[in-house]
Amino acid sequence: MIYSVKGTLVYTDLNTAVIDVGGIGFKCFCSTRTLAQLPPLNKEVFLLTFMNVREDAIELYGFCDKTELDCYKLLIDVKGVGPKAAMSILSTLTPDRLALAVASKDFKAIQAAPGIGRKSAEMVVLELKDKLGSLDLDGADVVDSVGSAEVTSSKKDAIDALVSLGYSQSDAAKAIAKAGKDMSTEDLIKYALTHLGL
Repeated sequence: MIYSVKGTLVYTDLNTAVIDVGGIGFKCFCSTRTLAQLPPLNKEVFLLTFMNVREDAIELYGFCDKTELDCYKLLIDVKGVGPKAAMSILSTLTPDRLALAVASKDFKAIQAAPGIGRKSAEMVVLELKDKLGSLDLDGADVVDSVGSAEVTSSKKDAIDALVSLGYSQSDAAKAIAKAGKDMSTEDLIKYALTHLGL
């Protein structure tokens, strides 16, 4: 198993990066998030990697940090989500945004990834709802609040109201999660609309 590669970045395209390590070019499939963080060509780069071995191919997937790698490993364990589908999801949603989408059951956000249908999105939510909380996510506090059984009926009503106004479930949940605990539904909606720019 190749855990990481460190070398010179010699090529990139829309979904891959090639890193020269001692004269050998390692082609890594990467998310748009990782590709955006790569240095210019001919500069040194370090990527964590996951090697997928099939009968007809050996593919290397590269990640800019451990959080994305860990998230990828969880995704490929979901029934119906293969290595490339998992990378498609991570190219559409950062690990934080994915965790929020899972916690708030925002299937549409996950379906926005190319090649991901409703059934796959539902499986991602079902199988990862209790697993993403273990990752080191910047938005973990938001995820815990949204996914908690202690979410009040007023918060749920406020989220539903924001969704009916056209906002995504995850954006609405993120806004409401940052509001005060003992606010009415109306006040929660006002807070989300005025203080978070929704």
